[in-house]
Amino acid sequence: MPTDTTGVPLSAPWEDLVTSALLGTDRRPLRVEGGAAAGPAALLGSAAVHTVRRRAALRPATGAALPEPAPADPRPPLPAAARRRLAQLLADRSAPPSGGRRGVAPDLTELIPQWLASAGARGYRAPAELLPALLDAARARTDLRPHVLAFAGPRGLWLAGLNPEWKFALRASSRGRQRPVTTDPGEVGLLWEEGLFAERVALLGALREKDPGAARSLLAGTWASERAEDRLMFLDSLRSGLSGADEAFLEEALADRSRNVRSTAAELLSALPDSALARRMAARATTCVNPDRTGDVLSIGVEAPHECDAAMQRDGVVPVPPPGRGERSWWLGQLVEATPLGVWRERFGGRTAQVLVALPVADGWAGELHAAWCRAAVRQRDPHWARALLGAPSTPPANGPGTASPAERSKLLATLPPGERALWVAGFIAAHGLSDAFQLLGVCSVPWDGPLGRSVVDALDIARDAGSYPWSFSGVMGLAERCLNPAEAERLAVLTTTPDEPEGASPGAGGYWSEAFQRLVSTLRLRATMDAELARGDGTE
Repeated sequence: MPTDTTGVPLSAPWEDLVTSALLGTDRRPLRVEGGAAAGPAALLGSAAVHTVRRRAALRPATGAALPEPAPADPRPPLPAAARRRLAQLLADRSAPPSGGRRGVAPDLTELIPQWLASAGARGYRAPAELLPALLDAARARTDLRPHVLAFAGPRGLWLAGLNPEWKFALRASSRGRQRPVTTDPGEVGLLWEEGLFAERVALLGALREKDPGAARSLLAGTWASERAEDRLMFLDSLRSGLSGADEAFLEEALADRSRNVRSTAAELLSALPDSALARRMAARATTCVNPDRTGDVLSIGVEAPHECDAAMQRDGVVPVPPPGRGERSWWLGQLVEATPLGVWRERFGGRTAQVLVALPVADGWAGELHAAWCRAAVRQRDPHWARALLGAPSTPPANGPGTASPAERSKLLATLPPGERALWVAGFIAAHGLSDAFQLLGVCSVPWDGPLGRSVVDALDIARDAGSYPWSFSGVMGLAERCLNPAEAERLAVLTTTPDEPEGASPGAGGYWSEAFQRLVSTLRLRATMDAELARGDGTE
C-alpha cells in the first residue's frame, strides 16, 4: 500500500485525518507502516501531502442524469408589455427599501398580488425565464403562493422539483399537482396514509368539497391515532359543507381528550340549528334569558348561570373565564352564542331580530347579551340578525344596537351580500369618517367603486382640508392604492396640490397630503395601465 513521506497510508480517508487532528492522535490514532501510531507531526505532514494531491487533479465524475423535459403548458403567453411589467415588479421586489412610505412613486411590491390575480383570471401562462424569480418571491411571501403556483402552472412545479429551496411549492400542490386527485380511491388512501401533514389537509379539503361524506369517513378511519393538533386542523375542514350528516361524528369529538378539539366540535354543532347540542344549549339559554313583562314595557330579563356543570363543559362551555371577566357572564355568553337564533323569535312571540335587539335588557346585561348575539349571527351566517345588530350606518358606534367593536362589526358585515356590505360601509364613512373604518373596508369587495369609492375619496378630502394628523390615515391610504377603482384617479388629481394649512394643523400636513394623493393617483393610473397591458392579448415568447 503506498505511503507518504511520513509513513501514513495514502489511502487513509481525508475525513479520518481531520477527525484525528480534531480529537488528537492519542484519542484517535492513525496507523503507519508496521502498525505504529502516527504522531502529531506525522499526521500533519500526511495532511499536507493529502491536500497537495487533492488540489493537483480531480477524478472524473460520473455525469448526472438529465431531468425529464418540462411539461407543456397550453395556456396562451403573456402580452409582451405585460411580460415586461412582471419583470419590473419582480425586480423591484428585491430592491432595497427606500425609507418609509414618503414619495410619490407607487409601491410596486404591493401590486404583485393584484397583477398575479389579474393574469391568472385571464388564463395566461408564466414566462419561462421569470419562473425562478416568481418562485423566489413566493418563497419569501406566503401570501403570494396561491397566485404564483396557479400562474406558474406545471412548468413551475417541474422547476420547483429541481431546487430544494422551492420545495414549498411541491407541498402546497400535493405531490406536484395543484389540487389533490380525489377520483382515484387508491391514490387518495395512499396520500392520506403517507402524505405530509399539509398534503393531507389539502386532500381532506378537496375531498370535502366534492364528497363531504367520503371526507368524513376518511378522517374517522384514522381519528383515534392522529395527534391532538392535527385532529384540530382536520376537524376545522368540516366547516366546508357542514350538514346534519356530520352530527354523529362531531358528537363523538365532544369527548375528545383535547379541550381545543372539544370546543371546535361544539362550535360546529352549534352551527347546525337542528343538532342535539344546539337543542341542549337552547334549553339552558332559555332558562337564563326570558321576556320580562314587569310594568307596561316588554323587556328582556337575564339570570346568568350559577355554575358550569360537567354536562355544560362536555358541550363546549369553557369553565374558566379570561382575566377581567366574571364567571357568570362568561358562561352566559357561551350559552347564548351557541343557541340557534330562531329560538329567540319563538321565545318572544314572533318578534323580529330588529325588534329584539331594540328591547331594553334588565340589570345591565345588554352588552353581554348583544355581544353573544353578534357571535351567534357570525357563526350561523344569519344576515337578518347581522343587519339588526349592525343597525343604521349613520348611528354612532357607541349607540348602536349590537357592538361598537370594529372587528366584530366587520365579521357581521361579512355575512351580508357584497353590494349591501359596500353600501353600509359607504354610509358609515360618510357619517363618521375613516378613523374606525379600516377593518370595515377590509371585508369589502374590490375594486371600491360607486358609493364606497366616492365616500373614501370624500373622507380623505375632508381630513386633508381639516389639517388632520396625516399619518393616522396611512393605512387607509395604502388600502385605497390597492382597492380603489382606477377610474377614480382623475377625480383625485385635483387633490394633489399642496393646500394652505389651517390654523392648528399638524406641521407639514399639507405637504404630506399632497405627496400621498400624488402617490395614490400615480398608483391608480399604473393599475389601469397594467390592466390594459394584460387585456391586449398579443402575447409572444
